[in-house]
Amino acid sequence: MNLLCKCIYIKKKLIVLSFVLSYSCYNQNLSEYNFDFEEAPNNFNKLSKGWKYWGNYDFETDTISHSGKFAAKITSDSLGGTSGAIYYMIPKRYSGKTIQLSGYMKTKDVSDGFAGLLLSIEGESSVFDNMESRNISGTKDWEIYSITLDYPRGAEEIYLGGILTGTGEVWFDDFQLSIDGKVIQTLKPIKKQTYLANKDDEFDSGSNIKLSTKLGKNEIQNLAALCNVWGFLKYYHPEIGKGNYNWDYELFRFIPKIINVKDKYQFNQLIIDWIHELGVLKICKECKDTSSEAILQPDFSWMQNNSILNISLKNELLKIYNNRHQGLHYYVQSKKYTRNPIFNENSYYRMSYPDEGFRLLTLFRYWNIIKYFFPYRHLIEKNWDNVLLNYIPQFINSKNELEYELVVLRLIAEIGDSHANIQDGGEKIDSLKGRFYSPLHTRFINESLVVVDYYNPELKSKVGLEIGDVITKIGSKKIQRIVDSISKFYPASNKAARLRDISQDILRSHKKEIRIEYTRNSDKFIKNIPLYSKNNLNIYKWYPNTGGKSYKFLKDSIGYITLASIKMEDIDIIKEKFKMAKGIIIDIRNYPSTFVAFALGSYFVQSSTPFVKFSSMNLNNPGEFKLTKNLEIPKGDYTFTGKVVVLVNEYTQSQAEYTAMALQAGNNVTVVGSSTAGADGNLSTIFLPGGIRTAISGIGVYYPDGRETQKIGIIPDIRVIPTIEGIQKRNDEVLQKAVLLLDSIR
Repeated sequence: MNLLCKCIYIKKKLIVLSFVLSYSCYNQNLSEYNFDFEEAPNNFNKLSKGWKYWGNYDFETDTISHSGKFAAKITSDSLGGTSGAIYYMIPKRYSGKTIQLSGYMKTKDVSDGFAGLLLSIEGESSVFDNMESRNISGTKDWEIYSITLDYPRGAEEIYLGGILTGTGEVWFDDFQLSIDGKVIQTLKPIKKQTYLANKDDEFDSGSNIKLSTKLGKNEIQNLAALCNVWGFLKYYHPEIGKGNYNWDYELFRFIPKIINVKDKYQFNQLIIDWIHELGVLKICKECKDTSSEAILQPDFSWMQNNSILNISLKNELLKIYNNRHQGLHYYVQSKKYTRNPIFNENSYYRMSYPDEGFRLLTLFRYWNIIKYFFPYRHLIEKNWDNVLLNYIPQFINSKNELEYELVVLRLIAEIGDSHANIQDGGEKIDSLKGRFYSPLHTRFINESLVVVDYYNPELKSKVGLEIGDVITKIGSKKIQRIVDSISKFYPASNKAARLRDISQDILRSHKKEIRIEYTRNSDKFIKNIPLYSKNNLNIYKWYPNTGGKSYKFLKDSIGYITLASIKMEDIDIIKEKFKMAKGIIIDIRNYPSTFVAFALGSYFVQSSTPFVKFSSMNLNNPGEFKLTKNLEIPKGDYTFTGKVVVLVNEYTQSQAEYTAMALQAGNNVTVVGSSTAGADGNLSTIFLPGGIRTAISGIGVYYPDGRETQKIGIIPDIRVIPTIEGIQKRNDEVLQKAVLLLDSIR
C-alpha cells in the first residue's frame, strides 16, 4: 500500500490509526488496565500510567473527574491547532463478533472541530471510529458515549482513547471495553504459543545501559561487530527462532561485557561463550543452499572482512548458518498471500524517550531488518556497514526525544524508500515543523516552488498571491538552501517524491504568519502571508480529483477516467459508455480509491498478458530473495480497440504505480507525464522503541523482463512537465497533451 495514501488516509481520519487505544473498567477488582486514570503520575502535566498522546495540544491528568479522583484532559492551544488524542493499547487477541468502547466525556467550548472517543482494531484487517460523524462540540457536562464495531478476524491489537480537534477542552473518564457484551477483563485472550521470550521482563523498566557519549573507534567497532553477530543469531539460530530468548534483553545483558574490551581474543571468546549458552545445535537436514536463481543472496561479507572476528568465531557462525532455523520464526513471519515479512517486535511504546540501551536497540533492530528483509537493499546508495558505524554514536548521543526521533528519521531515509517514514511516534518532529499551515498549495516545478492552488479559495484575498507565483525565499533563506538543509529528513525513493513531500511542509511555522519573497513574471515582491491551523484548511485539496464521478467524456469521442474516485461498480458502466470512443485517458496522478488493476486492465488486453513479477524473501534463508513467476492481466469479455493514454506524476505511488503497470500491458497504451514516486510493493510494518512505527516496501516489484520499478517508477513514454506559464493560465498541460495525442487519431 502506498505510504502517501496511507499518510493521507491517517491524517484525514485525524491520525486514528496512530492513536493507540485501550480501555479500563471502573470496578477496581476487575481492572487490569488503567481505564479510569486513577493511577495518576506525580506530575499532573503528564498522563496517567499507560496512556500516551499524539498532537500539539496540552495533555494532563486532571482532578475534574466523572468518578474517583482523576480524569484525562485535552486542551487545545489558544490559537487552535489541528488535533490531539490520548491513547492506550491492548496487545492481545480475542475472539468475538462485536467490540464496544464506552466512556464518559465532558466538553467545554469545543468549536471548529469535534470531541469523541476513539477505537481502532489492528490486525489482518483494520476497523476504527473516532465519532467524527457525530460532530460533538460546544459545552456539555459528563455524558456517556459508545462506539461499536465489528471485531475483525486476526485482530492483534486494540487501541482506544479520546480525541479533540479544533479549539476547546475535553475530559475523559471511566472507559469500558467489551466484546460481545462481556467486559474485556473477564475474557481470556486467545492463547498464543507459549514462548520463553515473552516471560523475560527483566528490562521492562529500562536497559540499565550507560555508555560514554565520547565513544572511541574501538568501542564503535565493537558495537558494530556485535550488531552484526546479534542480527545473524536473531534470524539464524534455531533457539532464538523458536522464541526461547528475548533477544532484545539478551543484548542488554551482553553489551556491558563487550563495550570496553580491547583484546580481540577476549572479544571473540565472549561471543563464542554466548553462542554456546544458547544450546547445542542439531543437524539441519532441511537446510538448503542459496538458490542459484536468487536475485539477492545473504551477505556475509562482514564476517569475512571484519578484522575483529577470528577464525574460531567465524567457524561457529558458519556452523549456525548450516544448521539454521527452519519454518515458523518467532521474530519474523511471511504474510500468507503477498509473502512480505511480518515482524514481531515490541515497540516499548511507554518509553517515549528510550534510554541508551533501547536507543541502541533501535539501530540494531532496524539495521538488521534492512540487511535481511528489505528487497531493495542492493539499491541503497550508501554502504550499509558504514551507515551502521556512522549512526552508533548518533543514537547514543541523542540528548532528548526530539533528537532521537530525528536520528531515527534520518536512518529511515538512508534506505531511499518512499514507503518508509515515521508513521507513529514522531510527535516532536511534527511539532518542530510548526502547527500553522499556509493556505497555498505549492508544488516544485523544475525545482521552483510554485503556487498551484489555494486550499481555501476564499482566503486568496487575504493572502494576495496568484496562481503561478514563484516563492524564492522564506524569511531570509532561499528555497534551495532550505531544501538542501531538510532533504535528509524526508525519506523518498527519488527526488520527485522528496520534493513532493517537502512542498507540503515548507511553509509551516509556529507563528501565524511568515515572510516570503516571490516573483510574478519578472517582478519581485516581499510579503507577510497569514498561516492557519490545519483544521481550518481544506488541506487535502492538493490531492487531485478526490471527488465526483470517476468518468466523463471530454469530447464526443474521448473518454476520461480518474482513479481517485473510481468505484468497482463504475467499471461495467465505463466499458459500455466508452465502447465506441476513439480514445480513453486514465488519470493516475492520484491514489486509486479502489483496486482496479485487473478489473480495468482486462478491458485493454487482447489476451492474457504478463505485466509484473515480484521478489520475495526465503524465510528459511534470511537474505535470499527470488523472483516469482509473471502475473498476468486476464482478457475480459470485450477488448477496447482505441488508444489509451495514462497520466502519471510524482503523486503516482505504490498501488497507483502497480495499476499503471497493469494498464501498460494493454495493446495501445501510452504513458504521459513525469517521474512517479518509485515505491511499489506491499508494506511491511516495523515497530521501534519509543512507540515509533515505520514501514518498508516488503516485496520487490519488477516488469516481466526484469526491469526494476523501485526508485525509477513508471517511465513516461512522453515526458510532459507542467510549466509556470501553463499554471498561470490554469492549463493542465499533461491532460492537454493526452487530448492532442487522441485528437491526432483519424
